[in-house]
Amino acid sequence: MTPDELRALVAARSPVDAREAESVARFLVEIGRLDRPCDEDADPVHVTASAIVVGPRGTVLHLHKRLGLWLQPGGHIDSGEEPWEGALREAAEETGLAVAHPADEPRFVHVDVHPGPKGHTHLDLRYLIEADGDPAPGEDESPDVRWFGWDEAIALADPGLSGALRALRPT
Repeated sequence: MTPDELRALVAARSPVDAREAESVARFLVEIGRLDRPCDEDADPVHVTASAIVVGPRGTVLHLHKRLGLWLQPGGHIDSGEEPWEGALREAAEETGLAVAHPADEPRFVHVDVHPGPKGHTHLDLRYLIEADGDPAPGEDESPDVRWFGWDEAIALADPGLSGALRALRPT
């Protein structure tokens, strides 16, 4: 996606809470100065992609190896990849689940700006991803991946994720 397409995508968001509203505002400021927004080597501030994986058992979180927090799968966008493709790839790699976009259409559901490793700032685009089955992450991934009921996931989630989970929780 071009910086203009990313700007339009995020500008169209209706934030679910104050945290996301702040993230949208920060994203729109930062994206205006980035020539290669999805390239982690181009600038310490860059776009990343995450997956909020949902299914009949709730939502999937993994215990991040370095941060020690229960988070949604996600990470850097590979060269030539669109953000929704990166979210799908990261979800498959980090959970071992067969994952898919709902009705085979990417659904952008949240944005969060947060500190990343090495002094970086991640402008994280989050997509709804569907899955079922038992997680089986690869050897290089966190072995602590599991389904959580919605209330438990919301209680464990950091403030950058909890609003998205509240908004997506089935009623």
